[in-house]
Amino acid sequence: MHLEKYTTTVVGAHSVPRWYEALEKQVEAGTLTPEDMADAQFRSSQAAIVDQEAAGIDVVTGGEMHRRTNNRHAPPNAMLNHFWAKIPGFSNETRPKPITPKDENVTHPGAVLNGKIGYGDLGLVDEYRMVSRFARREVKVTMTGPHMLAKVAHDEHYGDMGRIMQDLGEVINRNLLDLQEAGCRHVQIDEPLFAAVGRDEVGAAVEAINAAFEGVDRMYKWVHICQGNYSVSDEYDAGDQIGHRYFDFEAYPADLISNINCDALMVEYDFVGAFESLLGDKQLAFGAADVQNKQVETPDEIVERVQAERWLQPEQTLLTTSCGLNHLPREVAFGKLKAISDASAALRGDRAPTPA
Repeated sequence: MHLEKYTTTVVGAHSVPRWYEALEKQVEAGTLTPEDMADAQFRSSQAAIVDQEAAGIDVVTGGEMHRRTNNRHAPPNAMLNHFWAKIPGFSNETRPKPITPKDENVTHPGAVLNGKIGYGDLGLVDEYRMVSRFARREVKVTMTGPHMLAKVAHDEHYGDMGRIMQDLGEVINRNLLDLQEAGCRHVQIDEPLFAAVGRDEVGAAVEAINAAFEGVDRMYKWVHICQGNYSVSDEYDAGDQIGHRYFDFEAYPADLISNINCDALMVEYDFVGAFESLLGDKQLAFGAADVQNKQVETPDEIVERVQAERWLQPEQTLLTTSCGLNHLPREVAFGKLKAISDASAALRGDRAPTPA
């Protein structure tokens, strides 16, 4: 299954308003109800869809806005807590867990896995139906991968990462098959830790992802690989360096990643070259707009990054950002999406690049 060359998409998360945190504090104080927060999340999802479509993005998401409450950037609660809470086997208890040796202050409140993993409805079908009510373009639903869900949890039951990932793969698979039956045409699995662990673990994770995709043959299958974009600094929003690659301290296992049975890999622009001669018939979503830089690229800059990888054929090339946009101001997030959309048009020959 192939998409038109230079098709554009998002990694998933859209710009999260600063007032999310203030609203959640009011919910905690009893001034607002959880239903009020859910309404704000719903309206933010609508706005995220409008932003993406106004920017000209071809395959859109709901911005993952309903997965966040009081956290805009890191630790990655939007990727993990949202799904852990829906999977039997994970308790409501959380404990801090370091997620990178690069910075001891970067921890996540990891869920405690104290029983066998069972089936849970992950809410993917409901998300697809909600986004589809408002989107005029193709809709994609994103899902945290089995490795990330397993690795950041505290395992008090299995004692075997491979078994945890396989059981998570089965749960994800049932949800993806339901999503396919609901009519969704695009699904994405996210894995940030593949350059932070050993090759055996990555190999087991690839097997679990392939199990999660078993029978998924009517949806275009995206897999996003990144190295993390997290920060706990008070200067996160004000500083020039708004995030760090906390998960790139091991060798980048492009050869193992290439064994994933998907339609497209989503890769940060300066890691694209690692897949030369490994891509096969997959497409590659070129993460050409850098979310770790608040400066909005021009369409010309995006085009130059893409064309620098001369080995990558146009028919295999899709366009996206390097990671999620949740931490960026809305106007910066929109500007980066508009830049990749305009770059796509230029690469297709529809029009010349124009400044963002």
